[in-house]
Amino acid sequence: MSTQNLKTNWAQFIPLVTVFFFWGFVAASNDILIPVFKKAFDLTQGQSQLVSVAFYVAYTVGSIIYMIISYLTKGDLINRMGYKNALALGLVISALGTLLFYPAANTGSFPLMLSGLFIVALGFSLQQTVANPLAIALGPITTGSQRLTMAGGINNLGTTIGPLIVSFAIFGSATSGNTDMSIESVKVPYLVLGAAFLLVAVLLKFSSLPDKPAAVVEEEGVEVSTRSSALKYPQLLLGMIGIFVYVGVEVSTASNLPAYMESDLGFDTKDIAPFISLYWASLMIGRWTGAVEAFTDNMNTQRILRFVAPYLAFGVFLGVNKFMNHDLTPFYVYALIILVLIFADMASKGNPARMLLIFSVLGIAALLVGMATDGMVSVYAFTSVGLFCSTLWPCIFTLAISGLGKHTSQGSSFLIMMIMGGGLVSWLQGYVADITSIHTSYIVGVLCFAYLAFYAWKVSGILKSQGIDFDKKVSGGH
Repeated sequence: MSTQNLKTNWAQFIPLVTVFFFWGFVAASNDILIPVFKKAFDLTQGQSQLVSVAFYVAYTVGSIIYMIISYLTKGDLINRMGYKNALALGLVISALGTLLFYPAANTGSFPLMLSGLFIVALGFSLQQTVANPLAIALGPITTGSQRLTMAGGINNLGTTIGPLIVSFAIFGSATSGNTDMSIESVKVPYLVLGAAFLLVAVLLKFSSLPDKPAAVVEEEGVEVSTRSSALKYPQLLLGMIGIFVYVGVEVSTASNLPAYMESDLGFDTKDIAPFISLYWASLMIGRWTGAVEAFTDNMNTQRILRFVAPYLAFGVFLGVNKFMNHDLTPFYVYALIILVLIFADMASKGNPARMLLIFSVLGIAALLVGMATDGMVSVYAFTSVGLFCSTLWPCIFTLAISGLGKHTSQGSSFLIMMIMGGGLVSWLQGYVADITSIHTSYIVGVLCFAYLAFYAWKVSGILKSQGIDFDKKVSGGH
C-alpha cells in the first residue's frame, strides 16, 4: 500500500488552486455574455445557450482527445507528461482561446466568439483531469472531499468576481446609467485573462507540485482493484450521470436567470450582474463551509468555523459589490437563507453520500419555491440553488472514484467528460423556456436534483458491498 500524507501539503495545494479560480471566473462570466449576445446577435433563448453548449461540450471533446492519445500511445498521457507539464499545457491552450476574442469582437462574429470559448474550455478540460485527483492526493484520503471543496471555494471566488468584471467592461460602473452593449469591449478582459493564463503556467512549472504523485491508494479492508476498466465500477457509471446532471442544474439555473429577471421582473441587463455574482458566491459560501474539516481536527473549532466561514464568504461578496458601487440593500436578507446551509452541512456529518442526499432535496425545494412564487422571493429561491449545489461536485467525484484503485485517473477523465451537461442541460432548459416560459423551465433542474438524490441513496449500498464505508472513514470528524 502506498504511503498516504497525514496532513494537507499546503505548499503544493495553494499554487494548485489558482487554476480553480480561472475555471470559475470564465464559467460565471458566460452568464453575462449570454444576455449580451442574445441582444447583440438577435438570438432566441435556446440559441443564446449555445454559449454554454460551446463551453461545456469542450470538456467532453478534451477528455475524448486525451483518451484517444493515451490509447494510441499505449500509456496514460498525463502520467507520461507529468502533472505540472499537463497543467501548464492546459493553461497555454486556454490562452490561445482568449486570442480569438480579438478578431471575434472586431468583426462581430458570434461563431468566432463560440470558438474562442470552446478552445478556452478545451484547455480547462486537461487542467480539470489533472487538478481534481491531485487536490485529493495532496493530503489524507479522509479529508480528500473537503480539500476538493476548499479548491471549489477558490473556484467560486472567481465566479463571484468574473460576472462583475465582465459586466463592468461592457457597461461601465453601476452608477453610470449606461445601457449600451459593446461587443468590442469584451476583448480586453479576455486578452488580460490570456496573459494571466500564461503567467500562471510558468509559475506552476517551477512550483513544488509533484510531477507524478501517488494519486491512487488501495486502502486496507477495501476490495483490491482487479477489474479491467474504470467502467466496470457501477459507482463510476452512475456518478458520470451524476456529474452530467449536477453541472447541468448548476449552470442552467444561473444561465437562464438573466432572461427570467429581464422578461418576468423587468430588470435591465446591466443590473443583473450582482445577482449572478450572488448565485456563484453562494457556491463559494457553501464550499468554504464544507471545507472546514481540512483546516483542523478539533471538533470545537470546526463548530465555530461552520458559522464563521459562510459569513466570511458572504462578506467577500458584499465587499466586492460595494467596491463596484452596487446597492447592497437587496442582499442582506440572504444572511438568513445561509443558516439553512449551515444546519444542512452539520446534519451531513461529513459523509459525502448523506450530504449529497440532503443538499439535493434542498435544491428541489428551492426550485419549487422559485417556480411557485414571483418577484424577489423567486430570485432568492433560484439564487439559493447555488448554496445547495456548492458541495455536490466533491461529493459525487469522491463517491464515483472511491475503490477504483489503478483506474482512478481513467475514471477522473470519464467524469470530466460529463461536464458537457452544463451546456446540454442549459440548452434544454432554454428550449423548454421557448415553448413554455422561463419560470416553468426550472422543472428541468428539479429532475436533475431528483436523480442526484437517487444516486446518493444507491451509491452507499454499492460502496459498502465493496468494503467502503464513509461513516467509518469520517467518524470523529464532526
